[in-house]
This record gives sequence, structure tokens and C-alpha cells, in this order.
Amino acid sequence: MQLNVGAMLSATKCTIWMQEILPLLLNGGDLTPIQTIPNWDRVPWLEEKRLAVIADTLTAPRAMVTHFPFRLMPPSFHASKAKVIYVMRNPKDILVSSFYFHQMAEFLDDPGTFDEFIKKFLDGNVMFGKWTDHVKSWRSAELGDRILFITYEEMCQDLPAALRQMSDFLGRNLSEGTIQKIAQHCTFKTMKTNRMSNFSLVPKEYMNLEKSLFLRKGVPGDWKNHFSSEHLARFTSAIRKEMQSESFTLPYNLD
Repeated sequence: MQLNVGAMLSATKCTIWMQEILPLLLNGGDLTPIQTIPNWDRVPWLEEKRLAVIADTLTAPRAMVTHFPFRLMPPSFHASKAKVIYVMRNPKDILVSSFYFHQMAEFLDDPGTFDEFIKKFLDGNVMFGKWTDHVKSWRSAELGDRILFITYEEMCQDLPAALRQMSDFLGRNLSEGTIQKIAQHCTFKTMKTNRMSNFSLVPKEYMNLEKSLFLRKGVPGDWKNHFSSEHLARFTSAIRKEMQSESFTLPYNLD
């Protein structure tokens, strides 16, 4: 079984992107899954109650996604040879994306003002807790060559290169032509118009896309349009404090 794990605290864009990419990497670029199957059924969520029903319909190698920190992974994962692709994104952009997601997701609490949501995010009063705890849990996981770390920003900067890296990690040995084909069909613009991927099939009572589109911008650095100098200072100080004792460094300039 192949397993992808997204490093997000809510259903933000990295994990959804992987739901588009993984079926194409695993089946040699066949577009059928992303054109005919909603993303939550083609690459199901590990935390879904209906996982067992969906997983049994998938042919190997299977892909799944999750926002679980490492400590919540089930025993079956630890006993398996499942491979993990852990996608990390700038926490400031995660916060902004999560803020808008909370506005449109009717099953989540209202995020309040942006200032109030920053406090909730830094205190870990969001789904799956603190972003720093999530990252630290997976970075300290002893999985050897079973795990690949990649960033959302790397994927945005050069998607074909990121796809080659993931393809090699999964042992797919895809041709350059197939890599380019997958890249073309996994752009943010293409996904935004794909009803199987843009969550327009979800009833309004669960996701109100009139409040905010699920696939909103998808560009790195949107946090600059939302953070004040005071927000940035408070956010940076909190993240640095949480990470100061770690042996690894974040691939981001927090200032």
C-alpha cells in the first residue's frame, strides 16, 4: 500500500493537490480517476469513517491522505511497508488558507476575526492541534527510506521536478512525457475547473462555496496580504519558540 500524508491542520490545498497527483503517478498517467471519481473516493482520508468501504474498492497500489500527526497513525500503518509523502507548507500561508476554509466549512466553528484566528492557530485550538507539533512528530518519526519530505513551495516552483522526485520515491519509473502530462493536468487552474476536484459536488450545508472557494488562490506568499507587522512579530516569535530545541530547521524565512 502507498500512503501519502499531508502536513496540514485542516483540509488545505497541499493534501487536495496530492489527491490529484497520486492516482496519476501510480497508474502511469491515466486521467480516468481524476475525471470520473471525486477526490475523496479516489484517494480517501484515513480519518474518514467510510475509509474501510472505500479502501476495499481500490486496486493496489492504493493511495490515502491524512492530517493525522504521527502519534495518531494506526497500528496497521506501523506494521506495513507503506510509503509516506509528507508535504510541508509555510505556516503563515497555512494559517491564511485555514482561515478561509473555516469560513466556508459549515461543520467547523466560525474562525472569528483574523486576529482571533491567529491566536487559535498558535494555541493549537484547531483540528489536529499545533502546526509545530505536527511537523515535529513526523520529522522525528523513524521511518527511514519510507518517508519523503517535500514542500508545497517546491511543487509550485517546479512541479515536473517534484513529480519526478515523487515518482522515483514510489518506484514508478515514469517517462518524461508522462511526467509532463501529469504536471499539465495537476495545475491549480485545471483543478479549479474539475468538478471531481474542486468540491463543488459537496452540498452547501457542508461547504458553502459562496463564502469562499475551496480552491481559492493556491499561491505561496498570500500571507503578505493579510499579516500586519504586529501579526508577523507575534507569529514569528511563537513559532521560533516552539522550534528552538529541534535539530532540524524549517525551510522558511519566518520574517
